[in-house]
Amino acid sequence: MSNIVVILASKGPATETTFSESKAAADKIGGIDLRLVDVDQPFDKIVEQCQGAVMILPKGRPEFFTSLIEKIETVKLVQTSSAGTDWIDKATLAELGVDVANNGGANAVAVAEHTIGLMFSTNRKLDRQIESVKDGTWSAGIGGERDEFHTLVGKRIGIVGLGRIGSRVAKRLNGWECELVYHDVVQHDAEYVAATGARQVDFDELVSTSDIITLHVPLDRVTEHMMSDREFEMMKPTAILINACRGPVVDENALIRALESKEIFAAGLDVTEIEPIEADNPLPTMENVVVTPHVASKSLESQLNAAQYTMENAGRMVRGENPEWIVKPV
Repeated sequence: MSNIVVILASKGPATETTFSESKAAADKIGGIDLRLVDVDQPFDKIVEQCQGAVMILPKGRPEFFTSLIEKIETVKLVQTSSAGTDWIDKATLAELGVDVANNGGANAVAVAEHTIGLMFSTNRKLDRQIESVKDGTWSAGIGGERDEFHTLVGKRIGIVGLGRIGSRVAKRLNGWECELVYHDVVQHDAEYVAATGARQVDFDELVSTSDIITLHVPLDRVTEHMMSDREFEMMKPTAILINACRGPVVDENALIRALESKEIFAAGLDVTEIEPIEADNPLPTMENVVVTPHVASKSLESQLNAAQYTMENAGRMVRGENPEWIVKPV
């Protein structure tokens, strides 16, 4: 088994830092020949420099990625440093005998914390409070009636997807005097669920009864637009939608209609269907919407975790062991 592992990235200060952190982790594990290949080179050069690699870790989303993997017979694993793998053609890679793995929850805590921040911000118009002070209007620019400001006490929080991120959202809210329910197509064991404090319900019950719905699912053909007109019509008019997973999980046009018609109260979004969001998209300027620029995972701890976890999988590969965190085609 080859011990060559390639990080495929554009060169620059950020990449140098990432490579240094990954190299330190790889050296502690031992036996890994970690290499950095510049993704901005001509394709033939990239193919040449990736030869012999057993694992490739792309930074970014090169359009030619599948074509590259087809030309490297030794590669057995594509490893991402993020939770999402929706941009990778996993079906084609599976036909080539290549697995795809995500980051094993390296950024789960950061995303969970950001998710709760979005809940708090939408419930208390925190973005409007900050903006009003910065504009010099003190509290005059906040807007909204008294019944538009709420605490989380007694609220039913519906978590769609109780995986690494969803479970951490639940654990962190467990002491906030909320009622926690979840829906997941994955069957988690009883001990795992008990640690979250959440109770399982079916999807329609979660949608129709939750005060806040928060989405933590991968993007695939099953989850795309899982929240659309039907679901928004089912939601309480006082309910809030939080999305910190992938933009296309929500039908954005349906969401805009639901917000404008007051079918739902508010939304907190770290992701949108098109990123960066289009200039004419009304969501960022709506008074009952908080949008952040897909930065929920951004933290030093997430990056250090990713370096460690991805190199642990690299170590498994060079030792001939099975990698963890495999994401199957759906």
